[in-house]
This record gives sequence, structure tokens and C-alpha cells, in this order.
Amino acid sequence: MPYESSVTAEIAATAARLVVEEGLEYGPAKQRALKTLGLGRSRAALPSNDELEDQVRDYLALFCADTQPQELRALRELAAQWMARLAEFRPHLCGAVWRGTATRLSNIHLQLYCDDSKSAEIALINMNVDYEVGATAGPKGRGGAREIDVLSLAAPCRDLNELVTLHLSILDFDDLRGALKTDARGRSERGDLAALQKLLTEEADESL
Repeated sequence: MPYESSVTAEIAATAARLVVEEGLEYGPAKQRALKTLGLGRSRAALPSNDELEDQVRDYLALFCADTQPQELRALRELAAQWMARLAEFRPHLCGAVWRGTATRLSNIHLQLYCDDSKSAEIALINMNVDYEVGATAGPKGRGGAREIDVLSLAAPCRDLNELVTLHLSILDFDDLRGALKTDARGRSERGDLAALQKLLTEEADESL
């Protein structure tokens, strides 16, 4: 294996451990891996998200096979509950909980497609739900990536017996058009409540 490829693979393996053991998102995990390996100032090629996800799946299979499926199901069921509560905003699940690599340390990421950007906040207020407002880069349009609001809240998960962080990304209704495109490997990046319920049913059938 060429040196650069071996370094990239080492970064991916280290980042995967951080994702699973500390619940880091992919971007921060890659940067922490660089520092952990003493490569902070190098020009080492960072692994792609697909390469990192492959390493995460390998790590889960090797070290977490007894616990991760149950933790993933608990998070998916919690996501489904919130998607039902927020159904008017066309919620879609993305991230590790959708892709099947989540553990009890993972956050739940929902994307809401709203006609009015403030309507989701009003709904949370009406539910007496405490939340914080942040921001992140949204979809790329003609003018490049725009900033979107992210509403973050803590939701109790009975099956895990702890609070789980939900991040609600507020998108425009028009953004829904390209939301269900697949990635380079033909896998979906997100799914609606019906798609999530299908996954939960398939998981239940497999466990019988």
C-alpha cells in the first residue's frame, strides 16, 4: 500500500474509534485523528466520509456487535416518535441513525422542510419543549451553501435510560426536491417516517 494510502487508512481507523467510543461527528473525528496521530500540520489526505463509514462499520462489527443493534433500534424508535410529532414539517432522518451506524452516544439528526422557517420553533414552543438555536451550512444553491438554523433539544429515551440530543435542521420546502437522491454507492442519505418504519419492521423480522 502506498504511504499516502496507508496514512489515510490509519486516519480513518483512528477516526472511526472516536466516532464510536466518543460519539463524535465525522468532521471533528477526522481532525482529532490527525492530532492523535501527530499529523496536525501534515498534508495527509483525509479519508472520505464513505471510507470513514466503512471503518465505523468494521469497528462496530468487531467491538460492539452485542450492544449496537439494540442501541440503534432505540434511537430509531425515538426518531420515529419525534418525526410523528413533527409530521407537518415533512421530517427526514439522516446521519448515523439513518445509516445504521449509531450507538447510544450518537445524536439524532432530523431535517425539517418548512414553508415558514419559524414555524418549527413555534411548534416546539407550543409543545413546551426547550431548545437552543444554532446554525450550520445548508444545501448548495446557485449562490453556494447558505446558512440554516438548527434547533437542538434533549429528549428522554426510555430504552437507553438517558437523554438523547436531537438536532432539527430547518430547510425550505423547495429543498425537498433533491433530498432523496442516492449517494455514489446508491444508498439514500435520508428517509421519511414511512422509510424509517420500514427499516424498523425489517429489523424486527430479522431478529425473529
